[in-house]
Amino acid sequence: MRMRHVPVLLAGLSLSLSAMAASTDSWKIPVSVKKLDNGLTVIVSPDHSSPTVGVSVVYHVGMRLEPKNRTGFAHLFEHLMFQGTPNAPKGVFDKAITGGGGRNNGSTRPDFTNYIETAPVSALDSILWLEADRMKTLDFSESSLKNQQDVVKEEIRVNVKNQPYGGFMWIDISQQAFQKWENNHDGYGSFKDLEGASLDDVRNFHRDYYGPNNAVLSIAGDVTPEQGFALAKKYFAAIPKRATPPMTDFKEPLNTAEKRVEQFDTLAQVPAIAAAWKMPDRGSKDQAPMAVLGELLAGGDASILYQGLVKGRELSLNIDSLYGLTSPWEFDGPTLFTVFALYKPNTSADAMLAAIDEEIAKVIKDGVDAATLKRVKTRMLADWYDTNEAFINRADTLAKLQTLWGDANVVNKIPGWIEGVTSADVQRAAATYLTRANRTVIDRKLAPKPAPAPVIAPATAPAPTATKN
Repeated sequence: MRMRHVPVLLAGLSLSLSAMAASTDSWKIPVSVKKLDNGLTVIVSPDHSSPTVGVSVVYHVGMRLEPKNRTGFAHLFEHLMFQGTPNAPKGVFDKAITGGGGRNNGSTRPDFTNYIETAPVSALDSILWLEADRMKTLDFSESSLKNQQDVVKEEIRVNVKNQPYGGFMWIDISQQAFQKWENNHDGYGSFKDLEGASLDDVRNFHRDYYGPNNAVLSIAGDVTPEQGFALAKKYFAAIPKRATPPMTDFKEPLNTAEKRVEQFDTLAQVPAIAAAWKMPDRGSKDQAPMAVLGELLAGGDASILYQGLVKGRELSLNIDSLYGLTSPWEFDGPTLFTVFALYKPNTSADAMLAAIDEEIAKVIKDGVDAATLKRVKTRMLADWYDTNEAFINRADTLAKLQTLWGDANVVNKIPGWIEGVTSADVQRAAATYLTRANRTVIDRKLAPKPAPAPVIAPATAPAPTATKN
C-alpha cells in the first residue's frame, strides 16, 4: 500500500442501503464478464445511482510468488507501477486522477496485487488508458528503483520497526506457523533483499506476471456492460499475452504440534499475544463456517472473546482478529485466522490461552444459540453489503474474486453461504481447526529495562599537607 494523502471520496459515490433494505432482504450485484482474445478478463457492474465509477486491475501475483532472496519485491514492484512510463512520465498517473477529484491506490497481498481508482465517469477513458499504458511497459530506470527502495524501507520503519508490536500479528506469526518459504517469508521484505533488487529483476517481474492474461479488469458504476467492454477492448486488446511461470505448489496441511515463541518489545507499554490457527482451504465446506466462527469469537465488543476476556475475566485490554492480510474470502493458499490482544501486566500468556481455550471448548460442546448466530450473520451481511456499496470497493471485490475463484459471481454467493451456516457447522469448524495442535502463539513481552548506571561518588580530595614555615 502506498503511503500518501488522497482526496476525500466524491459525494454521492456511496449511497445508503437503508432504502434498499426497506424494499428487499437481499441485494444482487449485477455482474457481466467477458474475456478478450489476449486473455484479459473484463468485469462490468453497472450502477447508475451516481455519475462515478470505480476501477480495479488485479494481477494474480503477490508475496507468495516473489523471487527467493528478494523478499518484499512484489510490494516494491507495486510502488514502481506508479513511477511512470515512456508515454506517461512520473506524476502523470496521479495528476490525471486526483486532479479531477478522484483517488487511486494499490496494495500487495500474498496472492494478488491490486490497483484501484475512483473518479467521475468522465475520467473513465483516461483511467483505462493509464492502466493499459503501464501494463504494456514501465519507465525502467535506476533512479526510480532507488527512490522506491528508499520509500518502501521508510514504510517498513514507520509501520514495523518503530511501532510498538510492529507486525508480529501478521509478519512474525506467519513466519512461525508455516513451513514453506512461499508462505512464511516476510512479504514486507528485508532491507538487504530490497536493496539487492536490480532493474533486470523489475523487467522480468513485469514481463512474467503483468501481462493481460494474468490480470482482471473490473469497472463498477455509471457505465453499461456494452460501454465497459468496448472501452476495455479499445485500450487493452492490442497488448499481447505473455507467458506466465507455472504456479508453485504452496499447499500445507494443518499443523500437528503447538508452537510457542517469546519475543521482547522495547517500544511496547503492555505485553501482547497473537494466537493463530491454519484456516480451511478456499472453497472448502468449512470456509464459511470458519468465517462465521471468527466473527462469533472476535468480531467486536459483543463477541465471545471480548465478553469473556475483556469484560468477564478482565485479563485483556482488547481483542482483535485477522484472516491473513485479506478477508475470509480472498485468499488462494494457506492462510491463518489470528486472534491478538494486549493483555494486562498482572496476568500472563498462559492465562490468556487458557481463557481462549475455555471459550472455544464451550462452542465445541454447546454450539451457538439461534439468536446469537442470527446476530453474527446479520453483522457479517451488513459489513459485506456496506463494503461493496462503494464503487471502488465493488470493482475491487469483483476483480479479486474473479482472480482467486475464477468466478466474480461469488460476490452474490457469499451472503447465501453465510446464511447457510448452522450451529453444527460452527462446532465442526472449531473442533477441526481451533485445536492446540494447529495453533501457533507469539507472546510479545516487554523488554527488560536497562539497569540504571551506578552512581559513582566523587573522589574525596586528599587532606592538605602541613608545611613548615
